[in-house]
Formats: sequence, structure tokens, C-alpha cells
Amino acid sequence: MKKKELSINELDTTDFSILKKIQKDGRISNSKLADDVNLSETPCWRRWKRIEEEGFIDGYAAILNRKKLGIQVSGFTLVTLGGHQVEDTEPLEEFARNTDWILSCHCISGMADYMVQVVARDLDEYFDHISTLRRVPGVSAIQSNIAMKEIKNSVQLPLD
Repeated sequence: MKKKELSINELDTTDFSILKKIQKDGRISNSKLADDVNLSETPCWRRWKRIEEEGFIDGYAAILNRKKLGIQVSGFTLVTLGGHQVEDTEPLEEFARNTDWILSCHCISGMADYMVQVVARDLDEYFDHISTLRRVPGVSAIQSNIAMKEIKNSVQLPLD
């Protein structure tokens, strides 16, 4: 018999507290987390594992300092395709999934079809990336915007 999947409506305030703490510090120890959410260690660990197994946590990652690693340029590129059939969209989507200098790619509404976030070490490399992106089959137009100053860059979801 298949186990019933946990829905968001079945999460309680303690579950959300656990998610908030883990989201801020993926390396938090179970004992620290248990203290922070007022549980003993075993029930805390069980809740954490249940939330994880039910797919509310996609994974854990370190957030690297882009500038310290020499990646000085971040830009947002609007991409327009020549058509909107699967055979028109798939080349760009596959390229984006497999290209490490593309941090995000979103199908959007409006004048363009996609918004792509591109990072590079410098403007020359950024130009090379955009030139490569322009040659993806199906791409008919590109409008690139370089970020002048990063105000906020977060992967934390609002859980309140």
C-alpha cells in the first residue's frame, strides 16, 4: 500500500520553524536545531527526515561568494525565439540546463520568451557567452542587461 503524501496543509508551526532554520543554515546540527525549535533531538530528527523524504527540501548546497571567485559580471538576458513549438523551445531549454554560466532560465510572458541570468569573469567573457547564446538554434533576438549593483540575491523562500 502506497504511503499518503504529506501536503503543505499538514505542516505545523514546528515543521515551518525547522524549514526556516535549515534554509538559513543547511549545516545546522540536529541538537542545535532541536534546541532552536524546542524539541528533543529524536523527534526533531524524525520531523526533519519526514519533511526531507516528502520532498519539501530539494537538497543542500553551499552559497559561494561569486566576487571572491572572480566572477565579476552578472547580467539578465531577454531571449526571443522564432517560434513557440517544442522543437523551437527545446534547444534553448536544453542549452540552459547544461550550461554552468547560466544560473537561471525562466520562460516568461511579455515581449521576450525567456529571461536568462548569465555570469562571467569580465565583460569580454560575458560578450563571448552572449555570442554563444545567440547561436542556439531558434534564438531570433537577444536583449542583454548587465547588473550594475547587486542589492539582494537570495535563495531563501518566505515561509511566514
